[in-house]
Formats: sequence, C-alpha cells, structure tokens
Amino acid sequence: MTAIVNFTGDANPYGGGDPYADYRTAELPFTHYADLADRRLGAGVIAANDEFFAQRENLLLPERAEFDPEHFGHKGKIMDGWETRRRRGASADHPWPTAEDHDWALIRLGAPGVVRGVVVDTAHFRGNYPQAVSVEATSVPGTPSPEDLLASDVKWTTLVPRTPVGGHAANGFAVSVEQRFTHLRVNQHPDGGIARLRVYGEVVPDPAWLDVLGTFDLVALENGGQAEDASNLFYSPATNTIQPGRARVMHECWETRRRRDQGNDWIRYRLAAQSQIRALEIDTAYLKGNAAGWATVSVRDGEDGTWTEILPRTRLQPDTNHRFVLPEPTVATHARIDIYPDGGISRLRLHGSLTEEGRTRLAARFQELGA
Repeated sequence: MTAIVNFTGDANPYGGGDPYADYRTAELPFTHYADLADRRLGAGVIAANDEFFAQRENLLLPERAEFDPEHFGHKGKIMDGWETRRRRGASADHPWPTAEDHDWALIRLGAPGVVRGVVVDTAHFRGNYPQAVSVEATSVPGTPSPEDLLASDVKWTTLVPRTPVGGHAANGFAVSVEQRFTHLRVNQHPDGGIARLRVYGEVVPDPAWLDVLGTFDLVALENGGQAEDASNLFYSPATNTIQPGRARVMHECWETRRRRDQGNDWIRYRLAAQSQIRALEIDTAYLKGNAAGWATVSVRDGEDGTWTEILPRTRLQPDTNHRFVLPEPTVATHARIDIYPDGGISRLRLHGSLTEEGRTRLAARFQELGA
C-alpha cells in the first residue's frame, strides 16, 4: 500500500489570486474506486448536530468546493462546506471544550458496499477546520431514520480513528475493514468545517433485490458493476459510464484525449456476478463533436476466459442512445467496450439476469461481509 501523506496544521491565510494555488493534496491509492457517497447514487447527509455557518448537504456536492472572499451573510463568512459554530466550555473557569466534545454528521451511502478509502477535504478551511476527525460506519437495512441510527443498540465500526488533519487539504485515509456498510458517521473534534467528503469503495448489492428484479443492468454501478481499467482517463473517469440515469452534461461522460496514432481506446468492466446478457445500450448523450466513431463490445466468462465479441464494430451517432438485442444470451463475468479511434461514450448498459452460479457467489459474498 502506498504511504498516504498526512497534512496537519493551518494553511496560510488567503492572499488573493487562485484560492487553490496552495491547496495541499497527494496521490491516494484508492481513488480509482467509485464514490459510494455520490449524490447520483442516492447518497445524502441525513442529519448533523450543528450546521450554524454552512449546511451539511454541501459535504456531498460533486464539484470541488468554491471560495468567494467577498461572500458574507448575517451569520458571518459563507463557506462551501459543512461548518459548525465554535464550541465553548461549561463555565468561565473552564471555557474550553472537553476532549470528548465533537460535532457529527450522518451519511447515507448511495450504494452500500466495502469502503476502501475516505477523503475528508478541508479546502478553504484554513484556520477553521477541525483539529481531528474520525469516521465510523454501520450496516442497517431498509431506510432508517436518524433516530434509528443513533439508537443505543446500533453497532458502529471505526473506519478512521481520531486523527489530526490539516486545513485547506485533501486528508486521505485508507480503510481495511472487510464489511458491507450502509451509513457513516463523520465526527469533527471539537468543531470546525469540512468542505467535501468522499467515500471510495466497492458496491455490494443485495442479491435478494437483484433476484426480484430479474432482468437488470448487469454492469451498473448501483448493481455492483465496476469499471476495472481504461486506456485513457484524461478528461473524465470511466466510472461515469455506469452511473445511474443519462448524462446531463458532457463532464458526466467518459471522454479521452485526441489520439495521434493508429490505436483505439477502451474500458474493461466487471459485472455484478456471472450473468446472461441479452441486450445492450451504448449512449453518446451530450457528446456531439467528440463522440466515438465506432464501437465493439466483447465479453468473457472468468478471469482467464477468452474474449468473445458480441457487438461487431458498429458506427455510433453523436448524442444518441444506441440499442442492440443479442441473437442469443451470452454468459459472462466481464465486459469490454472498444471505441475507435478515440472520443467517448456517456453510458454502457448490459441488460440480463444472474446465472445460478452468479446468484450463489453473490449471496455468499453478501453473507461473508456481514450483511
């Protein structure tokens, strides 16, 4: 595991110009996983004990935090993040908060799964960030209320122990707990502000739900699909192609840099489990002058299986959803789309159902992870 740089202490006061010029960040070894707290998956900040200066919902906004030095309101400086008031002690003799005092927010993950890493981003919180943070997680079925989650019988597992963090920095934490979680509790000690929270990990779907659905999108992120690798991620992540719904703007697609050779670009996926594919869709929504020219789709069954083409090289139209019915179902665990020569797609959908083997393996993993 690559060592993660730890940031502590204040950042310099904002001195004008680009507010991100002195932002502290580092390469993190887990950011290739999907963000389980993505609003597009249905994640939400369902409660917080305090949000006096800045509302809790800002934590999960997909865009990076913005800073306007002139933006003030009747409560003070308006920040793009979650910011609580300054804590005070019990009396004039003890004006300081105790070691146990802290603020918290409850996060519903958009897709339950195994957490591989957490980023607590304190962008623009230079002297008003928390001294330390901690992150806990739990698994509660259904749609629990904040009161349900805060009940005394709910078991919380520590993902990130109480750890000092730095201001105006991307504070990253690798997580090694092999368990499926549905909710997180983010604590800041004793108070302060956090701009964004990212929760990277692997989606673990409920096999009973997929079984009831019957036919579903086998590569969709919310159903346990993964974008394992891609030839090029210059403009946007490959995970965009398996997000829910249709792309609404170009940056919600996958787009590669312009090729100057005779090669082509591609993405490799892992399906939710072994499945039978019966139909597929390739969507180029919002890609008008930069959509891929042609595409092929191939699949394989198992890590060492042979790649078999299920869609031959086919012309794609810009800003269009293309649908294809396969002449017969194809069993697969992995899929790959090749685009020619470059450009991008917005979504790939593979419609079908789990095989008996896929259903059994998925159910076994679900149980192993404590779900």
